[in-house]
Amino acid sequence: MEPKKRKLLLINPANQRRKGLRMRNLSTYPPLNLAIIAGLTPDTWEIKILDENFNSFVFEEADLVGFTSFTSTAPRAYELAGIYREHGILTVMGGIHASMLPDEALQYMDAVVIGEAESIWPKVIWDFENGNLLSKYRGELVELGGKPMPRHDLLSNEYLFSSIQTTRGCPMQCDFCSVSTFNGCQYRLRPISEVLDELEQLPTKLVFFCDDNIIGYGKKSQERAIELFKGMVRRGIKIDWTGQVSLNFADNPEVLKWAARSGCRMVLIGIESEKTEQLKETGKKLNLHMGVDAYAEVFRKIHRHGISILGAFIFGMDTDSRQALYDRAQYILKSSVDAWQTTILTPLPGTGLYDRLKAENRIMYTNYPADWSRYDFFEPVIVPAQMTNGELHETMQDIWIKIYNRKTVRRQFRRSLWNLKRLSFAMWGYISNYNYYCLSFEENIRAGDPRYSHWLVSEKAAGKP
Repeated sequence: MEPKKRKLLLINPANQRRKGLRMRNLSTYPPLNLAIIAGLTPDTWEIKILDENFNSFVFEEADLVGFTSFTSTAPRAYELAGIYREHGILTVMGGIHASMLPDEALQYMDAVVIGEAESIWPKVIWDFENGNLLSKYRGELVELGGKPMPRHDLLSNEYLFSSIQTTRGCPMQCDFCSVSTFNGCQYRLRPISEVLDELEQLPTKLVFFCDDNIIGYGKKSQERAIELFKGMVRRGIKIDWTGQVSLNFADNPEVLKWAARSGCRMVLIGIESEKTEQLKETGKKLNLHMGVDAYAEVFRKIHRHGISILGAFIFGMDTDSRQALYDRAQYILKSSVDAWQTTILTPLPGTGLYDRLKAENRIMYTNYPADWSRYDFFEPVIVPAQMTNGELHETMQDIWIKIYNRKTVRRQFRRSLWNLKRLSFAMWGYISNYNYYCLSFEENIRAGDPRYSHWLVSEKAAGKP
C-alpha cells in the first residue's frame, strides 16, 4: 500500500479592497508562478491551487501552504496565513513582495522564499519533509532551460488566457520598476524547443506571453524572437497571443511579420509619457533614445502588420502639473494606440522610486501591511511635487471619466478598424478598454455614481447585474 501523500496548498490571494479588475475573466491572467512551483514539487505530494480570482476562500486541511502575492495583495496573504498558523499548519511565501520585504513577510509566515524559486524550492520541500524548515531561502538567478513543465492543469479553467514565459531579466532598470531587482539585469532565454513544447500543451487558444519584453534588446534577441515565432508557425500552433514589448518591437520588419503570422494580436508598450522630461525622470532609457517623435511611426509600423497596441501611461510624476495630466489624456485620445492603460505613479518596494519618496517623506499611506492594499496603481498614495494628493485623485477621476466613456472608446475602435483593416483585430483594443481598464471603477459604477452612468447603462443593457 502506497504511503499517503502530503498535501501542498498554493494560494493566490485577491485584493479585498478593489475587486473590479477580477470580475471578468478577460481582465485577469493565471498565476503562472504557482503553476511553476507545482511543477517543481515532487509527485509524492498532492497539490492544489486555491485562486481567489474565481473561488472564495474556504479553509481546507494541508500539510504545507504556499502563498504568492503582489504588493497590493500581501495583506490578504498575511490574513489567510494567520488562519493556517492558528491550526498549526506551516506557511511559506514567495513572489515579488515577499522578496522585497522578507522581514515583514516573516512576521506573518513561517518561511519566505526570496527571488526566483527554481534553484531553491526542492530544498524547501526537503527541509519540510525532514522537519527542518528554515525561515529564509534565497534563490539564485539560473539558466531557464531543463526545468519541469509548469502545471497548467492545476490552474482555474475559468481563465480565458493561458500564461507562458520565455525570458527573464531586464537591463533597463526604470525608476518605478522592480523587475531588475527580482529577475536581474541580464536577459535570460528559455530554449525555444521547450517554449514550443509548452505552447502545445496550453489549455486555451488565447495566450499571454508574460515576458517583460518578449523580443529583448539588440540584434541577437531579435533573431531569437523571429526563430520562436517561426517555430510556432512550423509546428502549426494555432493561437492568438498578446505580450509585452518595448518600442524596439518595430525596429525589424521580420520581427513584426513573424509575430503576426504566429498569432500576435496585441502588444503592450510602456510609453509612460509623451514628453521627454517625464521619460528622464523615470529613467525610461529606450524611449529617450528613440525620442517621443518616433512614437507615431512605431505605431504605424506595428499596425501595418495587423497588430493592435495597448499603450501604458503613467500619471503623477514629479514633472507633472495638473495641466500636464490633462495634456497626456489628450495625447492618448489623439494617438493611434488602440487601448490604454492609465495608472497612477505608485512606489513599490524594491524600486528606486520607493526609496526616494520614502526618504523624502512623501508616501502618504504607511500603515503597513494594511495600507499595501492601496498600492494598486489606481489610488494615489504619494504626495506629488506639483499638486496635493487630493488634487491628483480628483484630476485622475476626471480624466478617467473623459477617456473611458462610450463615445471615446467607440471612436478609438473606429480608428483601430481603419488602421488594422480587420474587425477581429480591432476588437482586441475595444475589449481591453471595456473589460479591463473600465472595471477599475466598478465600485463607482455599481454605487450609481452619475459620473459613471454611461457604463452602468451598458452593464444593464448587457443583462449584467
